[in-house]
Amino acid sequence: MLTLRPLLTTLLLIGAALTATAQTSATRPTTPVTPPVLLPPNAIFAAKAASYAGAPATKGHYRAVYQLDSSDPKLINQTLHNMKNALEDPRLQGRLELELVVFSGGTVVFRKDQPYEADVLALQQAGVILAQCANSMKAYKLTKDDMLPYISIVPTGNGELIIRQAAGWALVHP
Repeated sequence: MLTLRPLLTTLLLIGAALTATAQTSATRPTTPVTPPVLLPPNAIFAAKAASYAGAPATKGHYRAVYQLDSSDPKLINQTLHNMKNALEDPRLQGRLELELVVFSGGTVVFRKDQPYEADVLALQQAGVILAQCANSMKAYKLTKDDMLPYISIVPTGNGELIIRQAAGWALVHP
């Protein structure tokens, strides 16, 4: 028959030892931490890095879907700015198809009464697909009249992301 007394005694002894160790280490003086010594860069890798201009665009067409599900103005502006940067990347000129999928808190970016309209309009004029989740509109009690007139409504934002990724689109979630 198994008794718990030896197990409990062992656990009490371990606990006491840990407490004593913690108390003595708390009273010990701390020694200053010496910063690591930095070695000079490897000359071969430094030369490669100096001449590297990014990955070459070897495909004829690229597709990326950006996910925006936050109402945080910093994240919204970062997402819109990142998309603009992708459109301006000289390696991708004429070869890039983008979609912005907005749902949950990100729904604010496509509302008429918000300060993002100029940036969103610039993306639309550049050919970006602007997709708003219908479920999020319903949750926020919004109608198509509350939204910018040039956006598309998709049944669900998550469904749109799943379908695009399955079709080979790169997912970007800043």
